[in-house]
Amino acid sequence: MFSKIVKLVVVRPCTHQCFMEGVTHTLEKYIINGGFPLQGEVTISGAKNVAVAMIPAALLSDTPCVLENVPDISDVRIMIDILKQMNVDVQYKEPGVLAIDSSHLSGTTVPYELATKMRASYYFLGALLGKYHHAEVALPGGCNLGNRPIDQHIKGFEALGAETELKGGAIIADATELTGASVFFDQVSVGATINVMLCACKAKGTTTIENAAKEPHIVDIANFLNSMGAKIKGAGTDTIKIVGVSELKGSTYSIIPDQIEAGTYMVMAAATKGDVLVKNVIPRHMECLTAKLTEMGIGIEEGDDSIRVYYKKRPKKAMVKTLPYPGFPTDMQPLIVTLLSVAEGTSTVTETVWDSRFKFIDELKKMGADINVSGNMAMITGVDELYPAPVKATDLRAGAAMVIAGLMARGTTEIYDIYHVERGYERIVEKVKGLGGDIQKEV
Repeated sequence: MFSKIVKLVVVRPCTHQCFMEGVTHTLEKYIINGGFPLQGEVTISGAKNVAVAMIPAALLSDTPCVLENVPDISDVRIMIDILKQMNVDVQYKEPGVLAIDSSHLSGTTVPYELATKMRASYYFLGALLGKYHHAEVALPGGCNLGNRPIDQHIKGFEALGAETELKGGAIIADATELTGASVFFDQVSVGATINVMLCACKAKGTTTIENAAKEPHIVDIANFLNSMGAKIKGAGTDTIKIVGVSELKGSTYSIIPDQIEAGTYMVMAAATKGDVLVKNVIPRHMECLTAKLTEMGIGIEEGDDSIRVYYKKRPKKAMVKTLPYPGFPTDMQPLIVTLLSVAEGTSTVTETVWDSRFKFIDELKKMGADINVSGNMAMITGVDELYPAPVKATDLRAGAAMVIAGLMARGTTEIYDIYHVERGYERIVEKVKGLGGDIQKEV
């Protein structure tokens, strides 16, 4: 399709932190006057982890796609900026409804500075390689949660016939032809599972992914691809089969609700001694959290597409271990730690997914939490209450945990580096205010 591919030129590699911590970001903060129970209803937005994969996936289509229930968050806005700089026609037909037409795509090199702002930019590798057999994408940014290699992605691409190299801070993938193959992941990886699915959709023959991730957003991405004409079976299990097709056509598809946002407001209700109806959720996606909250003595009532969470008495201690789906999500770990910081007795939380996910605990300890970390385990001795303090969001979910802590603590808490939070939470200030929370954003 392209007569000339512009090679990526990098003067000096830069990190996500370098781009994301500019003057405009460091001046923004949340000011929370806490100590009041949240009450009322909150509606959950479309899933962030689906949207940031589905937008690149739309490039596989030969005709326009329309995505519904797209969350208005900064990660999505970066994705849109990437597409626009690549001459893709991207327009909001109405709030939350995004039309994508890639018929005039100008190249297969993703803009370097935008790619380094978010980890999900690596999905452009699978989509562009799958359709055009060439892709150049800078090493991804995103939250600093320790060692997060993309070796399993590369393993999958190479199994399908691609050659890859790291050059100038970017991954370059190229293939004369992509052929279906058996791909066995050495460890479960959501990103690698999605990326290989994207790459394999138009490969010749059948691709089998073993030890695949099973998260709900894997299923949603597969359903979207199938709606365009892909032939994918087994999404949601540990074995996924993809029969390659010659073309994909655009479709209209609605993104599932965000399970982590839902879990955030569920914990928020319990932590503030409140009573909140969380609407637009898929209750079965929340089973690991609802079971843990019930074990801790928190009131739970499930509806068809809603969950009511209400405080009954001081939460009990608990043991939590993060695991791939359907286990307890690593993204929920900072939130449950915050709730356990005021539970009776001593709780333990073991983090098995990301090796630097406890960095936020130093911020929580500024607010009076009694937590000791040894390796990948945190010992949490519940205190009577948290107290306000100036803290910062160390990453996306840690930032949400600080918001919860601020709402728990009587008095005024200031939260800095809030750009992390706004990467993944749509209108969080507006939604918390709708529940009676006293929060404002100061620029």
